[in-house]
Amino acid sequence: MNVEFLHRSWMRVLQFWKQIKKDQLSPVYLLTGTETYLMEQSADKIIRAALQEEEKDFNLSVYDMEETPVETAMDDAETLPFMGDKRVVLLKNPSFLTGEKKKEKVEHQLSRLEQYINEPAPYTILIIQAPYEKLDERKKITKLLKKKAAAGEAKPLSEQELIQWTRSLAAAEETEIGKEAAEHLIALTNGSLMMMDQEIKKLSAYTGPGGDLSKSLIDSLTARTLEQNIFELTSHVTGRKTDKALHVLHDLLKANEEPIKILSLITSQFRLILQVKQLSSEGYGQPQIAGTLKVHPFRIKLAYQQTGAFSEDELKNLMKELAEADYRMKTGGMDKVLILELFLMKLNRQGVHY
Repeated sequence: MNVEFLHRSWMRVLQFWKQIKKDQLSPVYLLTGTETYLMEQSADKIIRAALQEEEKDFNLSVYDMEETPVETAMDDAETLPFMGDKRVVLLKNPSFLTGEKKKEKVEHQLSRLEQYINEPAPYTILIIQAPYEKLDERKKITKLLKKKAAAGEAKPLSEQELIQWTRSLAAAEETEIGKEAAEHLIALTNGSLMMMDQEIKKLSAYTGPGGDLSKSLIDSLTARTLEQNIFELTSHVTGRKTDKALHVLHDLLKANEEPIKILSLITSQFRLILQVKQLSSEGYGQPQIAGTLKVHPFRIKLAYQQTGAFSEDELKNLMKELAEADYRMKTGGMDKVLILELFLMKLNRQGVHY
């Protein structure tokens, strides 16, 4: 998948947002994809185009399809708006659009939804949020929605798109951020669009209009997530820098992070490194690995950068060590902090050659 295509993918999101205008709203919207922030942004833009802020209390209804029958929501959709021209009905978690085989808490009369989609109320905007990677195209209701609804995708952004997104956020705040600084912010926020949005606003407020969001400024003002600290810790491990790894560990402990949670995240990171190494050796490219593992492409890139520090056998042995450390923690055979410290020191001393 080339960069030009990935940029076109992001441009489709922007184009969808531009089409959301008060006098051109579609009666039914279908939002799909696993990038929660983009999906919520799309829904919010539709709602704000349809309703004034003071109308939301009366004319905005949100239904969780895991808790409420769809026919109840359709009854609401066919109810005239109160003190306004439009009503918005938002459906969340419509798992009946997927091929998932699970016992539903409620039974849905999908024929009622099909009837509505074919003849939607002229005063209602129906938004269906389907936070899934793909829908079951064989189902009648899915086919109908694909045909009748205005569709918006909320797919995870590629690395290049994340950089583009970050720079556009800064531009909206009348500040600038360079490519290297943008990459650093993405790493610190673990590619979270919501966190990047919040951090860009904070950094821009600090510098004021015309400010430069430099890497050093980002380092000094951006709080690191637990996951980012774990990535930094594992980076020190791969570089055989035990003193720095222990320093990060002790900072986490001072912040009252639980040792067993720290160990779990370390294990998760090294498991990802092993999986990336195995799939890479089988000829998979990074985009394919991200799709196969269902992990954000940026995390795959970072994990790939760490694969060169270990052979596959070393990583497998390391996973065994982590499993044993987890067992010792849960059985109370040794102090939990000491278990983590000994694990990091053993790695440096033996270089994971067991």
